[in-house]
Amino acid sequence: MARLSRRAFTLAALSTLVAGREAGAAPLLPRAAAQMRGMWLATVTNRDWPSRTGLTAAQQRAELIAQLDTAVRRRLNTVIFQVRPMADALWPSPYEPWSEYLTGTQGRHPGWDPLGTAVTEAHARGLELHAWFNPLRVAIHTDPKKLVASHPARKYPGWVVAHGGRLYYNPGVPDVRAFVQKAMLDAVARYPVDAVHFDDYFYPYPIAGQTFDDDDAYDAYGGAFPNRADWRRDNIDRLVRDTAAGIKAVRPGTRFGISPFGVWRNAETDPRGSDTRALQTYDDLYADTRKWVRENWIDYVCPQLYWHIGNAAADYAKLVPWWAQTVKGTRTQLYVGEALYRAGAAGQPAALQNVAELSRHLTLARAHPEVRGHVFFAATEVAKDAKGAMARVVADHYQQSAMPPR
Repeated sequence: MARLSRRAFTLAALSTLVAGREAGAAPLLPRAAAQMRGMWLATVTNRDWPSRTGLTAAQQRAELIAQLDTAVRRRLNTVIFQVRPMADALWPSPYEPWSEYLTGTQGRHPGWDPLGTAVTEAHARGLELHAWFNPLRVAIHTDPKKLVASHPARKYPGWVVAHGGRLYYNPGVPDVRAFVQKAMLDAVARYPVDAVHFDDYFYPYPIAGQTFDDDDAYDAYGGAFPNRADWRRDNIDRLVRDTAAGIKAVRPGTRFGISPFGVWRNAETDPRGSDTRALQTYDDLYADTRKWVRENWIDYVCPQLYWHIGNAAADYAKLVPWWAQTVKGTRTQLYVGEALYRAGAAGQPAALQNVAELSRHLTLARAHPEVRGHVFFAATEVAKDAKGAMARVVADHYQQSAMPPR
């Protein structure tokens, strides 16, 4: 069925309620206030979907629909679907190859259109579908010859940097930024996705004793900057700002959200930072996440606050108010990324062994009106919920359905 508009949905619900009362039926429960209730659906290395490579188109489609049905059953309203996990595509892109996570062979047509189907089927269930792109990761190996022959990374080897056992597009090359935006916006032009979503990977996470070799690009394009760090941050700023403009040009009304690592800067580094002692996106990933919020370049920010309440290095109870203050007075909405995958998992701290910990997160966040909802990593755990943490969240906080905020 076609997705109902917000106004149409409200009118339909009201009509049903009135009809029920006239017939003497029990009144329907009112809907909760608009809030994000999302889950990430990861396709990289077949983490969440498809369960393995080489399934038939019918099997893949059935598994995908089961994931959407799980979201509905948990009273979620948004699925963040990873459609470009590795400089590839889960739609018929003219720019990049079909993802190997579908068939086992990069570039091989899977026999159907996963992104097109996901949009249609999500909307039919009243779910939003956010298309999740990893903009710069090319491969989880360093051999370009393992890529399909037509891959842009083979055609333009100067675009690629090997680092930490992986291949990355170099954001310091203007042609790279232009290309990855064109490749991603192709999906936005083809499908009525509700949002474009980036995760936390910009420049690679630091590895001790290794450096990201962008000397040639810095020599060519970094002359106007006092140091390499400022130049790198500007490269990522341009990628974010230009992507936002591109989305608005291609499909006005489609939103743009980013889910960064949860710490911008530590207060001991910058008094504007959080009371934490953790990796810093500004300094280590060259991602000025606070700036993107304050400049209203993005429609929502979903920091990955994957720590428990009371964590010594990064306390959830300190980071939520920091992010709430950061978005205050901006047009950027705040959702909180929750580490469902860590709940009850072996080796996790005692706090995360408590089935109620994530429910406590939502209770704490409710004291901050700037927090407009939560997103759970990831779909496998939402479905299996081995320790019952997701069921506890649903029972405590999601007894009624809710529309996502706009």
